[in-house]
Amino acid sequence: MRLRICGMLHSAGEIEFAAIRDMLGVSDAVCSKHLKVLAENGYVTLDKRPSNRNGHDITWVSLTDEGAEAFASHIAALQLIAGMA
Repeated sequence: MRLRICGMLHSAGEIEFAAIRDMLGVSDAVCSKHLKVLAENGYVTLDKRPSNRNGHDITWVSLTDEGAEAFASHIAALQLIAGMA
């Protein structure tokens, strides 16, 4: 799940929390848990911004440089493994 999140962010740059949740098809709690772990490890940043829609803040998620490097490393390792099969 976390690799998928990093992949989405690597492609898009910045994504709203609700969009990540919807693309993964998980609950708020599950999505929040995975994003918290990624943030605690320095792979993503979580940025709350005011919403014009309903007055609630919207959380935007983006990949850090460290997260992008880790993602690239994981993808390279998977490609190496796939090449061995």
